Amino acid sequence: MDRPQLMRSIMNWLRAGYPNGVPQQDYVPLMALLRRQLTDDEVHEIADLLLAEFDSDPAHEPISRVDVGVLITKVTDEMPSDADVERVRRLLEQAGWQFDTGRPGETSGPS
Repeated sequence: MDRPQLMRSIMNWLRAGYPNGVPQQDYVPLMALLRRQLTDDEVHEIADLLLAEFDSDPAHEPISRVDVGVLITKVTDEMPSDADVERVRRLLEQAGWQFDTGRPGETSGPS
């Protein structure tokens, strides 16, 4: 779904749910529901940037959730969601990169 179509869909959903306008107490929950997600292109861009950065490391250390989160924040100027970090992780693992799960002594994906 392209951005204009997505925005129309969101606006139609809001108008149907709040025909008289959004009450003030619903602003925060709505913003949480409408939180931005990375586009597929952004997921690939972030994965490519990480691969380029870590490919220069002769030890090929696992890429961590922190590494992904920091780069998402740089690209989007927003805090990463767990779902977005997971999408980038899956793409990196499909490319054969080991991903650090963040738990001591445990990694996932091929080495």
